[in-house]
Amino acid sequence: MTNRDATPSRGTSPDRTGNGRTESELREALEALAGGVLPDPDAYRTARGEWLRRERRRRLVLAVLVAVVFALATLIGLWVLNQAPSDPGVIFSGAGSPAASGLSLPRPLP
Repeated sequence: MTNRDATPSRGTSPDRTGNGRTESELREALEALAGGVLPDPDAYRTARGEWLRRERRRRLVLAVLVAVVFALATLIGLWVLNQAPSDPGVIFSGAGSPAASGLSLPRPLP
């Protein structure tokens, strides 16, 4: 057995919800609210200007980023090349060519 309250809640009487009265009142209220809204005549021009400004800023940031990366890669490459030893290596340490001094690698016989 359940105990239910027989008193209806406020605002839910049959004349309030019945026959679409609430829906019609809501429609009238929204129509009155929408009727008071006036479009801005320069809305499109303003929105397009903001979009173009953001697009220019994006392109500028991308160009600066590409220039920074290119300059950084160039500087790192020059620094790495500068770290090479300046004294001659083993290949160039002889006074003359090995063929001129008679030294050569042994050749395999066929």
